[in-house]
Parts: sequence; C-alpha cells; structure tokens
Amino acid sequence: MNRRQVAAAALRGAEMTSRLLSSEAAGDLVAARFREMFGSTPLIFRAPGRVNVIGEHTDYNDGFVMPAALEFYTWVAGDKREDRVIEVYSDHFDERISLYLDGLDGPPRKHWSDFIRGVAAVLQNAGYKLAGANLFIHGDVPLGAGLSSSASLEVAAALALSSVSGIDVPRLELVKLCQKAEHEFVGTRCGIMDQFVAVHGSAGHALMLDCRSLEYELLPLPHDLRLVVCNSMVRHELASGEYNRRRADCEEGVKLLEPHLPRIRALRDVSGVDLEAWERVLPATVYRRCRHVVTENQRVLEAAKALQSGDTERFGHLMYQSHASLRDDYEVSCRELDLLVDLASSSTGVYGARMTGGGFGGCTVNLLKADACDSFKEHMSRAYGEATGIVPETYVCEPGEGAQAWPDARAYEGRG
Repeated sequence: MNRRQVAAAALRGAEMTSRLLSSEAAGDLVAARFREMFGSTPLIFRAPGRVNVIGEHTDYNDGFVMPAALEFYTWVAGDKREDRVIEVYSDHFDERISLYLDGLDGPPRKHWSDFIRGVAAVLQNAGYKLAGANLFIHGDVPLGAGLSSSASLEVAAALALSSVSGIDVPRLELVKLCQKAEHEFVGTRCGIMDQFVAVHGSAGHALMLDCRSLEYELLPLPHDLRLVVCNSMVRHELASGEYNRRRADCEEGVKLLEPHLPRIRALRDVSGVDLEAWERVLPATVYRRCRHVVTENQRVLEAAKALQSGDTERFGHLMYQSHASLRDDYEVSCRELDLLVDLASSSTGVYGARMTGGGFGGCTVNLLKADACDSFKEHMSRAYGEATGIVPETYVCEPGEGAQAWPDARAYEGRG
C-alpha cells in the first residue's frame, strides 16, 4: 500500500471517530491532504448532513418538514486550475477522476462523481462561468444511512466550485441548483429539504420548513433533550427505485383528485376530510400513500406547536405515529427499522422514535433525555445485536450549523 492509500485508509477509518475531532483538527487534516496531493493551499468548505425529526416524504408534495442539520460534515477543499478540468479526489472511495467542463452533460453514470458533475453542470447551465478546479473530498456523514450525505456533498462542492471561480451564488439559488443536480444527474427526484437544511441549518435548532413557500422557522431544542440516531447498518437495494415510485403514486393521487378538488396543486392542499370523501376515486395503494402524506403534514404542524410549548410527550407520540404511517401506509420501513423503533419504545427516557430518511434501511431518530443516552446506547446495541446479529451504530447528535467556509464563515455569510 503506497503512502496515498495509507493516508486515504486512515481518513476512511477516521470517518466514525472524526466527530471526536474539533472542526479545527478536521479542517487542518483536509488542508494538509490537499496540499500533499495538489501542491497548493485550498479554500475549504463544509456542509452538514441532517436528520429529519418528523415530516417524511412530504417535501416533494409541497408539504412541511422538520429536519435538523447535524455535526456530521462533508468537507470539500478546492483551488483554481488554469484549464477546463475539474480534478477531484474522494478519500472515501480512494479514487481520483477528471471531469471536463465542456463535457458534463449526460445521464446518470451511477458513480459518486455524478454529484460533482451535476453541480458543475447546473451552475454552468444557469449562466455561471466556472473555472477549472482541483477538489479534495472528505466526509464523516455516514453513507447510505439516510442522513443526506448526498446533499451535504452537493452543497459543499457547489460552494467550493463557485468560490474558486470568483462567483457569488445567492443561497436560495444554490439550494435549488443542488436539488436540480440530484434530479438530473443522479436520478433521484428528491424534494428540497435536504439541500435547504444543509445551507440554512442552525446549531441547537430544528428547522421547520414550508416546502412550497420556502419560508422557515428555527425552533430551539430543549437543552436537556438529545436527538440520537441509530443506524440499522442495512440498506435494501430497492430503495432508490421505490423512492421514485412513491413520488409517482403521490402525483397520480393529485391527478385523480383534481377533477373533484380543482383548487389542489399538490397533496399539501388536500385535507383529511377531502381525502376520505374521495377515497373511492383512488386505487387502494395510491390512497394509502396519499393518506400518509396528508396526515404527516398535520403531524409536523402539531409537532412544531408541541416543541414551542414544551410538550415533549406530545412530540414523541407524534414521532411514533409518523413511523406507523411510514410502515403501514407508505410502506418504506423494513424489519430492522421496525425493530429499532420497538426497542427504543421500551428503553428508559425515550419520548419518541421513528425511521428517518427515504426508508428501506438506514436510520431511526430518537428523542430522549440527555441523561438517558448511555443506557439507551447500551440497550439498543445489545438487543438489536441479539435479534439480528448486527451491531448498530448509535450517534448522539447535536444540531449543527449550515454550510460554511472554513476556518470562518465570513466568506459565505450574508450572501443573498
């Protein structure tokens, strides 16, 4: 193994432990690796992963969501080149590739570089003139866990590419362009939540987002509570295709309801009473998909009120209801996620638990008392391991800041 491979392996091995490092140490590590690889001093950006506390599969239905940015980050270091090439190295995959700014278009290639290629392409197609760049990517957002490593990579890469090119992209436009990149170059028809919270997240807060108007409110989490993420360590292969199929089911529901409810533009506009009144015009599966979205939107609104009033018991109950709806109506859970939620419900100090992310594996999010975290982790590890033979990874999370330049955020704060 050569020196570069050893260093890459060390970084990959540090992915789960680097959260113990300070941001200064992580940034120094990325800067040093960039200098070693490319021979210059880079600009460095980071963007967080996220956990969605409640509001699943509502974002692409113009609905309401409540994510929180996490102190798990994707770091992208970059410097300008004099040619029309983006030379990019991923330490996770220990792979270096070249992308050509005059040849970015094309369908998804099912490769990690699609995220970089897509972001560069949509920036150029939006009229921004990019320079060539050297990029180094390091991430500690767990991949495939439903914590939005993809959006954190898109946002951090977009900041790096635009900054080394001397371009100032307004924050909201950057959010929309990163979403567009995932639609067109990755092939996932995601909503806007992940990219939005990667940019606008705030330490200590959940973010209540209206996915139609893009108005948002930062809601402080009580200091004596913790969000704890449990990674099932499984990821079922049908996840990507089923995600797009669920979105198609929702669109079919709107199409079938529209003749009877002409004011609607999305499931956001359908009430529970409306849905029950016109159940007969919907195929049974489409009705269940719609019922999840309609009731989940209401749960998010109620959860925001519960958080503002300090009613933690109510908030936790809504999380359990959300999981049941995702399991039974939207059918995006799996045996391992259901088991994690059941185990959490029997653990001391837990207010609520639910699957989070697209589904079919990945993580659950749990709301619990801060002083119960150690016993919770021990209980979940033992019980889940005995039932599945798998040791879960458990992360006690602090809501983190949105996308930033490093070592300070001044280069990015205050942009339009």
